[in-house]
Formats: sequence, C-alpha cells, structure tokens
Amino acid sequence: MRGSEFAELKAFAAIVGHASFARAADHLGLSASALSQTIRQLETRLGARLLNRTTRSVAPTAVGARLYDRIMPMMQEMDAAVAEAVAATGRTAGTLRINTLGMAAKKLIAPRLGRFHRAYPDVVLDIVIDDGLSDIVAGRFDAGIRIGERLEKDMIAVRLTPDIPMLAVASPQYLAQHGEPKVPADLHRHACINWRFPGSGAVYRWQMEKKNKRIELEVSGPLISNLQEVVLEGALQGLGILYAYDDDRVHESIAAGRLKRVLADWSPTLPGLFLYYSDRRNPHPALRAFIDCLLARDN
Repeated sequence: MRGSEFAELKAFAAIVGHASFARAADHLGLSASALSQTIRQLETRLGARLLNRTTRSVAPTAVGARLYDRIMPMMQEMDAAVAEAVAATGRTAGTLRINTLGMAAKKLIAPRLGRFHRAYPDVVLDIVIDDGLSDIVAGRFDAGIRIGERLEKDMIAVRLTPDIPMLAVASPQYLAQHGEPKVPADLHRHACINWRFPGSGAVYRWQMEKKNKRIELEVSGPLISNLQEVVLEGALQGLGILYAYDDDRVHESIAAGRLKRVLADWSPTLPGLFLYYSDRRNPHPALRAFIDCLLARDN
C-alpha cells in the first residue's frame, strides 16, 4: 500500500469515527477542503461512494460501513504498536482520545490538566464532551467516562468516584408558592424540570427509591433541556422541581440557600463515575498514565 492510499484510508476512518468532516479535519490537522479532496480521491480510486453527506451530517454508505469495519481493527493495532514502540524508549507519547460526560470533564479532568502535561509533555489529550453515550469503539476513542449504570458491555472499568446521590431540589420561592411534595406521587401536581438525553432524545423518567421500593415517574413542567446548566438555572429561577446529580453547583446552591432538597428519603444514589475501555485491545501507555493521574487525590 502506497503512503497516499494509507492516508486516504486514515482520513476516511477519521470522518466515520467523528461523524463529522470538521471534527475529523481538526483531528488530522487538515483543512476541510483538503479532507474533502482526499475522500474524493479515495472514492474515485475504489470506484464506490463511501459516505453520504448532507449540510448537517455525514454517515457511511453500506460499502463504506463494511470498509470501516474491516480497516478499523488494523488501524487500532497499528496505533497500539506505535505507542508500545514509543513506550519502549522510556517516553509516553501520542494522542489520547477520551469521550467523557461534561460533569466528569469539569470535576475530574480539568483540575488535573496541568499536572498531566507536566508529567507527560509528549501526550496530546483529545477530550470530547459527549453526554449522548456514544460508542467509544466505533468512535475510535481510547476510553470513556460514564456513570457506572451506563457503562457499555464488555469493557474494563476503573472506578473514579464514590456513588453519586440524586437530589430533588427547588427554589425556596417555588416551594413557598406551591408547597413541598411529601411523596413522589405529589410530583404530578407540581411543575417539574426535565432532562432530555442528548443521544436518544428521550426524556428521563425520574427513578426514585425508598427502602428497596423503586418507582419510575413521568413528570411534566415548563422546561426540558439536555444541558445541565439550563435545567439548573430553571430550578434556581423558580420554574419548578429539578431531579439531578449532586454536582458541585447543585451542592453549592443548596449550601447558599438558593435551592432546597425535597423528597430526600426517596432520593437514591447511583454508581459513581468510571473510566472504561475496550477489553479487546491493550490500553494505550498514555491511558495508564492518565488513569493514575485521575486516581491521584492530592491536588
């Protein structure tokens, strides 16, 4: 295989993995026009259309999907071989692609960026914020970070945090006007702020638990969003009751008296944050260093 042919296949795999010409171009360090020309050359050489493109999306054709499935394992093995060769010299280098929830990026990754870079200056961190639970194997990510209950199957998982409480909260102004719910069924008489999963678009059904009794509720109200900052602002501004993970801002808002917990005895804890990666390949040497950095608690 000539070098140009390998570059074409690498470009094609990047586009499918990122599901975007723009993101793939950024990853490869190319302009969007140069990347488009590369794909046209590949399609011309193969005599087959590999990608379906619109102004908003890109996806492989049936031929393209089969090609991607065949070449991806080989490319992953090549990446791993190069990383191992670099590691044998005593250096840790290369690009480490991490797919993570926004809350994990803010809580765990961002505070440790400087430390990791100082220890491993030859490693490029490619951090993709993705609350839509993408497939990290299909997306060519080295690892992902998720809530434990949403881990993909057949993965090696490393716990990063303790379990995370779920909290039902509302502003004191809202509760003064509408009263406090005493049991989950009362929520049907309240305005509730809903969370929409970014990937599927489904609206989260509130899962509550007390003394091993578990229920799911479909509630309604004036606000639905797939962005944590938006639903939290809705609660702070008195739009209704929010059911959310106990992140830093929720905790601070309760401490400051801007939010108040309700139904505390019905609010369970969920498995904490885990880093996970495929058990079908050896971890990138930089990934082992990254995990050690995330587990270190002496910030």
